[in-house]
Amino acid sequence: MSLAFPLEFVFLLSLLFCLPFAFADSQDGATLLEIKKSFRDVHHFLYDWADTPSSDYCVWKGVTCDNATFNVVALNLSGINLDGEISPAIGNLKDLITLDLRGNSLSGQIPDEIVDCSSLKSLDLSFNELYGDIPFSISRLKQLEFLILKNNELTGLIPSTLCQIPNLKVVDLAQNKLCGEIPRLIYWNEVLQYLGLRGNNLVGTLSPDMCQLTGLWYFDVRNNSLTGSIPQNIGNCTAFQVLDLSYNQLTGEIPFNIGFLQVATLSLQGNHLSGKIPSVIGLMQALAVLDLSFNRLTGPIPPILGNLSYTEKLYLHGNQLSGSIPPELGNMTKLHYLELNDNNLTGHIPPELGKLTELFDLNVANNNLEGPIPDNLSSCTNLNSLNVHGNKLNGTTPQAFERLESMTYLNLSSNNIKGSIPIELSRIGNLDTLDISNNKISGSIPLSLGDLEHLLKLNISRNHLTGVIPAEFGNLRSIVDIDLSNNNLSGVIPQELMQLQNMFSLRLENNNLSGDVMSLINCISLTTLNVSYNHLAGNIPTSNNFSRFSPDSFVGNPELCGYWPSSPCRVSHRTERVAISKAAILGMALGALVILLMVLVAAFRPHNPTPLPDGSPDKPGAFSFYVYAFANAFSLGV
Repeated sequence: MSLAFPLEFVFLLSLLFCLPFAFADSQDGATLLEIKKSFRDVHHFLYDWADTPSSDYCVWKGVTCDNATFNVVALNLSGINLDGEISPAIGNLKDLITLDLRGNSLSGQIPDEIVDCSSLKSLDLSFNELYGDIPFSISRLKQLEFLILKNNELTGLIPSTLCQIPNLKVVDLAQNKLCGEIPRLIYWNEVLQYLGLRGNNLVGTLSPDMCQLTGLWYFDVRNNSLTGSIPQNIGNCTAFQVLDLSYNQLTGEIPFNIGFLQVATLSLQGNHLSGKIPSVIGLMQALAVLDLSFNRLTGPIPPILGNLSYTEKLYLHGNQLSGSIPPELGNMTKLHYLELNDNNLTGHIPPELGKLTELFDLNVANNNLEGPIPDNLSSCTNLNSLNVHGNKLNGTTPQAFERLESMTYLNLSSNNIKGSIPIELSRIGNLDTLDISNNKISGSIPLSLGDLEHLLKLNISRNHLTGVIPAEFGNLRSIVDIDLSNNNLSGVIPQELMQLQNMFSLRLENNNLSGDVMSLINCISLTTLNVSYNHLAGNIPTSNNFSRFSPDSFVGNPELCGYWPSSPCRVSHRTERVAISKAAILGMALGALVILLMVLVAAFRPHNPTPLPDGSPDKPGAFSFYVYAFANAFSLGV
């Protein structure tokens, strides 16, 4: 008996100890079921969330419990196509540390009750359809470290109370409809590391206080409506690794001390920045991406940029830069993208660019560059896209381009390039776009261009090409757009073109083509056709919906007979028919008149005419005379 009391006492104590957890267990399970009621789980991902005696909510999908207390500490329902709203019951999960509902279709507002989750450290509601304001009471989440609300429809102001969350490290509110200014107090959060505000409707200026964020490495305000200039003390933001101020309305010059930053990405494109590119940028050795495009920058490209040996992307296009392309850019051996188009650059394309063996995209279009295209560019064997459109380049198309086996896009249009089309171009097997239009290229079209099986667009218009359209073009089974217009091509339209079932556009106008257009009748995808001003003849077919093309597509071919009333051949045929009808009417009228005269003569002639003496020569009587007159009149009328 002496041991019975202590054993019973221990048992009772253990029951009392477990009761609070059992109570907590039942409360969190009920809360989860209440939360589920606000969701529309169309794909039944939450099928195991059920109120049954044997149900253990700690093993429900997306639920994580504490091993000791069995309270819900994490709820991850990301990317399961949930619809509906976030229930206010979420605030009853007092021990919740992580809430992840990203990538669903949730709508409604963020419930104010969410701030009752006092243990919450990570809140991710991104990529939903939430609207309304961000609750200002969110500052009550004192343990919060990650606030990710990007890609929703949130409106209103950024809560200035965010600065009252002492442990907040990541704030990502990008791609919403937030307005107003960036709260200056947010710049005094010593632990903030990531501030993503791109794609909103924010206004105001950039505060010099932004450099107070000594731990901030990511600052992105891209695509807002910020005005003013870049703060002169921007060089003091020494922790920045990514600085994106692009697509705002910033003005003024780029501060000189921006070169003190050791950022990996500097994006200032799409503003109204003016002045010269600071040479000190060439000292930013950590730069991987430099984007100054679409501003109003003037002056030359600093040769010192060639020191950026780790830079992979250099975007200077869409400015008013002048001078020549520095040969020193050939030292940027890690460069993948070099975009210098749409400036006022002069001089030659430096052969030194051929040293950029990792270059993927080279664009120098719409400048005033002269001279030949360097053969050295064929050393850029990883080159995928080359665009030199709209310059004053001369010489011939480099035959060495056949080495550019990775090339998919080649645009040499609107220059002064002469010579013939090199057959070597047909050896660039991956080419999908070839545009050498508006040059001075002569000779015939190489038959081997028909070997470019991946070609989607071919434009060799506005040159001096002669000869025929190669029948081998029928092998271009992927082609969508062919433009051979404004040349001196002759011969017929090849029958083989009927094999091009994917062709949407064919332009052959202003050549010397002959024959008919029947070879195009089976090109059922064709929506744009122009064969005007050639020497085509025959009938224009109406089958296979060929009548969808307007008469302007065929004008300038006098012997080409169309289906519209004003077609030249139809007009001539109608005139001929009208002329024949008038002649017939006149002949019938004259015939009737002669018959009437014959009847009258017969009626009034004597009944006993004097016979002619034997041996007298025959004389034409009245009847014979009128028959003769009728015959002549009819023949004249007809």
